Parts: sequence; structure tokens; C-alpha cells
Amino acid sequence: MVRVAVDTMGGDFAPAEIIKGAIQAAGEGIETILVGPETLIRQELKYYDITNLSLQIVSANEVIHNNESPIVALRQKPESSVAVAVNLVKNGIADAMVSMGSTGAVMACAKEVLGVLKGMRRPVMGGVLFGFAPHTLVFDMGANVDCKPQQLLGFGALGCAVMKTMHGISNPTVGILSNGVEEGKGNRLVKETYPLLKNSGMNFIGNIEASDIPAGRVNVVVCDGFTGNVLIKIVESMGWIIAEQIRKRLDGKIAEAEIRTIESELIAATDVTNCKGGGMLYGVDGVIVKGHGRYKAREVNNAIHYADMLIQKNLLQTIKFELSKYASEVADVIPTQ
Repeated sequence: MVRVAVDTMGGDFAPAEIIKGAIQAAGEGIETILVGPETLIRQELKYYDITNLSLQIVSANEVIHNNESPIVALRQKPESSVAVAVNLVKNGIADAMVSMGSTGAVMACAKEVLGVLKGMRRPVMGGVLFGFAPHTLVFDMGANVDCKPQQLLGFGALGCAVMKTMHGISNPTVGILSNGVEEGKGNRLVKETYPLLKNSGMNFIGNIEASDIPAGRVNVVVCDGFTGNVLIKIVESMGWIIAEQIRKRLDGKIAEAEIRTIESELIAATDVTNCKGGGMLYGVDGVIVKGHGRYKAREVNNAIHYADMLIQKNLLQTIKFELSKYASEVADVIPTQ
């Protein structure tokens, strides 16, 4: 049975919705470790029948809030729920950790406690951007704003590992996001990365444009985190904006239930983590799943199940293997671990 540590104090609806989602996951066969102030956790558990559920409590009496500096907060609050939960993974007490809390705190703590994988400088955020293209992954989506070409090579290797393990695609295609498909297009980073990927042995198809992503033209899209984060914000906002415009035009013309269905399908297709309840924090030596702060019990339950699946599929070991193929290429910019 996979053991998942859950940061009960992370997110806008903590601890009630986090604990509710964790209880659902425990009822569905996942051993769940609730991390946070024991008094608050036990108070919430009174509302549920937890008989025979695989639930544990690990006390952590400090909380890191979104408005705090992650690095400063981790030093000042070593007993915070996020730090204690990550340490459970480090010490082998938990197989994975899930949090809806501060992204900065989760990333900083994972890097500090677990360390980064050989071939990675910092943690990486990425995954499926569009529901329209479920077999297209984008790396990086925001963790590494300024990148070197060798880092983008690492993103490509990481993306290939995820595609092979999670999507069953044995020879995934890889492309660089640029302002044109022709070789020679792009900024300095794109131009310097192009030959690295071309000679890497990956199934590299060259430059791609943003319009190729929702069309699913490529399996792995590599870009710097600044560009990737801009993509996320545009995609997520367009889902809500288009849904609002559709409602205005269809209101009174078709049944309300049909309008709601159209809205929900459109929003789901443009919500980066909607299906899983969260995304894996790639590049650290452990399985960490980070969800959005606004998520409630259903998404928390999904995130715990997603963490369980990552462990079952042994994704972390596949990532390590793929990164090892390019150890010499990244050695000049990535410190040896």
C-alpha cells in the first residue's frame, strides 16, 4: 500500500477540505498520513467515521502562509506542515507528499530536503497544458525563468520520461517553442538549444509555434519557465472568458443545463491541473504533488490518487534513467549532486 503524506494546512480551504479529501482517499485504499496541528486534525476527524481507515496523524504545529518568503519561512518554521511532510518522504516514512499550499514553500522545501536530480539545477513544473491535446507536455511552466540551453536539454529528457511512463509513447517527439518553425528562428536561447536537441538522440522535430500545442503536433514542448508561465496564464484565462461569452450569446436560447455543460467542458479543457487535482514537482529526488490553493476535497482526493499512481508506475526512476543519458552535456551548467 502506497503511503501519502498530506499537508493539511496548505490551501485556501485548509484544514477542513484537505482532511475531507484525504479521508476519501483513505477510504479508497491509500494509506494517508495527515500532517498538521494534531488538535485541529482530530477536531475535523470527529465529523467522519474513520473506522478501519488507513489514517495516521503526524503533528506539525507551524504553518507557512502564501504571503511569507518561502526561504525565510522554512528557516524560521522548521516544524511547518509542509516541511514535516517533505521530511516524511526523505526518511522513507511516506512514499509521496501532497500539498495545496504555497508553491514557493513546497519547491524550496523539496529542493532543500530531497535535493535535485543529477542533470537538474532546480525543480521543474510542467505537464499537459490543454485538454484538447492530452499527449502534449510543456516543460518548464514557471519554475526556471532564466535558462541555459543545457537545461532545456534536461527538460526534453524529463518530458520523454513522463511520456514513456505515463502515456505509453515509446518514442515521443520533442520540439522547441519558438516564433517560427524554420531552423534559425527564435531568440538566442532557442538557437543555442536547437543543435543540442538535434544531436541528442531524442525524436527531435525542430521548432514549433504556440498554435501547434493545442493541435497536439508534438509530445514534449521545451521552453524557459518565463515563456511557459505566460502560456499557462493565457490558456487558463481564455477558458473562463470564452465560456462567459458563450453564456451571454446562448442565454435564453438553449436549456440552462446545456449551457452549463458547454461551460464546464471548455473550462476543463483549459485547466492545467483539472483532471489530476495537481501536478508533480519534477526534478527533485522524491514524489511531490502540488495542487492549486483553491482546490477542495474532490481535487485533494484526485491529487492523492495521482501521487499513488506516480509511485506505482515508478516514474521517478524512469526520469533518473533518461537524465543520465545526457550527464556530460549538462555538466558545465549543472553542479554534480
